[in-house]
Amino acid sequence: MWLALQGIFLWWPLDFLRRIYWFLFSKSSPFSLESVRSKEPQQMDQKKRDKVLKKDFTKECIPHDLDAVIIGSGVGGLTAAACLAKVGKKVLVLEQHDTAGGCTHSFVEKGFEFDVGLHYVGQMHENGLTKVAIDQITEGQLEFVKLDQHINTMHIGQGDDCRTYTLLSGETEMEAHLKKQFPNDAQAVENFFKLMKLCSKQIPALASLKLIPRWLALFLLKSGIADRLLSVFKLSHTSASWWADQQTNNKDLQLMFNYLFHGTPPKDSSILMNSLLVHHYKRGAYYPKGGASEIPYHISNTIRKYGGEVLVRAPVSRILLDAEGTACGVVVKKGQEEVEVRSKVVISNCGLFNTFNRLLPREISMQPDIQARVNLLKPGKGCLLTFCGFDAIPEELGLSQATNWFYKDNDMDKMMDNFFSLSKEDAPENIPMMYFTLPSAKDTTAKKRHPGKTSMIMLTYVNSDWFDEWNVDSTTGDDYMAYKMRFANNMFDWACQHFPKLREKLVYQEVSTPLSTYTGAHLGAMYSAENLDRYDPVSMAKNRCDTPVKNLYISGQDVFSSGVAGELQGGLLCASTVLDRNIYAHLHLIKKSLKRAKANENAQLAKKLQWLQDIQLAKKLQERLAPLVAVEARNPLDAQRSR
Repeated sequence: MWLALQGIFLWWPLDFLRRIYWFLFSKSSPFSLESVRSKEPQQMDQKKRDKVLKKDFTKECIPHDLDAVIIGSGVGGLTAAACLAKVGKKVLVLEQHDTAGGCTHSFVEKGFEFDVGLHYVGQMHENGLTKVAIDQITEGQLEFVKLDQHINTMHIGQGDDCRTYTLLSGETEMEAHLKKQFPNDAQAVENFFKLMKLCSKQIPALASLKLIPRWLALFLLKSGIADRLLSVFKLSHTSASWWADQQTNNKDLQLMFNYLFHGTPPKDSSILMNSLLVHHYKRGAYYPKGGASEIPYHISNTIRKYGGEVLVRAPVSRILLDAEGTACGVVVKKGQEEVEVRSKVVISNCGLFNTFNRLLPREISMQPDIQARVNLLKPGKGCLLTFCGFDAIPEELGLSQATNWFYKDNDMDKMMDNFFSLSKEDAPENIPMMYFTLPSAKDTTAKKRHPGKTSMIMLTYVNSDWFDEWNVDSTTGDDYMAYKMRFANNMFDWACQHFPKLREKLVYQEVSTPLSTYTGAHLGAMYSAENLDRYDPVSMAKNRCDTPVKNLYISGQDVFSSGVAGELQGGLLCASTVLDRNIYAHLHLIKKSLKRAKANENAQLAKKLQWLQDIQLAKKLQERLAPLVAVEARNPLDAQRSR
């Protein structure tokens, strides 16, 4: 009996370890050191680029025997597709717009090139995990350029009462510069940076809730074990406003902690995510060389290299279900025709709300388990973007690479609540915050590709219901145009108060509202569903990539967090789920291999430098001894006296 018990207790941990090893390493990986190759020359021919980013959907272009069809070509969808393609899966990405990329696509009008969602990316330093992942899905072809250390300027207040602060990147410079601007709150600044470091170290544990078995994740959370092990689980659903209130009474500093407004006031935002957003740029902000569209361009090339396809002008009207309710493909509406695309797996990158409420049959979408999943998230606020073109280079306008943020007041909670409670008529003249960014200043190739021109994107947040009287088909009417221009004109006037040269050089302006968002985001919320409840650990464990509908998966911002980095993580998590393997483990192994190689390279370089220094020292010694040797050769007695 005792031997039997010993056998059981010995077998269980060994079997547990065996299962872990199987999950992490037993299957082939989409990643390898060998897949990253030397960078090819940048493709500047727009026609050749269009063949990659603007390939139209036709029946003939659909690959046979599809393993997965992906709805939406944002970074989350493209990442998942690239990972699946690299392990031999036949994939098809379908994009409703006329160009691939989602929030990372760009467009050119009147000679000006505009981004629609990418402003900059952080943590792209050498051998960082984000950089390693990007290199793998683009096979090393995407080049990011590090921006100036001054990455953000915050203007708080109006007129003579306006205070201006700046944010610098740098492992030590960011904190030191913030302390310099708030000398009486040095301890609060230190606490914030300690929080940033803690959150960055523990965030993988929060992500792991979506990969380990659901029952295990919920057991660890509801039993309190998770909270005892790591503080990240409490921090994830701690209000950003509450935390800042505990640190300082200085409202300007509180706003600096939470300046990255993403559609939800700080009182409804997670301090974990807010601190991670700032930490994201601590080691520098980066921008793709060649512009935002370089991202979808190179990922699409990877997908096609391994037999997949990316097609545009392919609006998916519904997800196909078989008799058992299993997802088995999609229907694409092409003109008056409906084209069925069959596949083993369906991955939706068009958002949780669009997927469940618009693409599934009503009798399915209204099922309790699906509605429970939908209710885990709340829609974010809609985005209103103003695209401005200037006949001048950024320096002539008094602008740099830094993004400029504007706030009418330092109490963001009160300010934004008041704004979102306004009527439709009062809203355009009472915009409480906005920011603008300049792709032309950040892209090192912009002056060559678009000489003498500067493009600028201004962004603010709006209630989507302010635009309810119009619909997608009526966005060309005079009343709609006049209404959206009221927002644009007030935003532009605000920017001109700080940069007056903008007004005289403006030659182009266009406005995008929640009705015309290029990504088709639900209610125009380009930055997903950001709210405190979303980051409750139990909600995080439940809101994973698989869904109540068998073989239907979710990717993108709604899986983990917003932004390009959030979409990337959503794509990696989705690929892990579909492939039933933890591809993060392979990424970490590659990261460690690269770090070891770099350490060996540095060691070899140090040896060479030491060798060179030894040679130089020997030469100097030889030069100093040469006169003595010459003297000794002439007269040994004089040489002895010289010594």
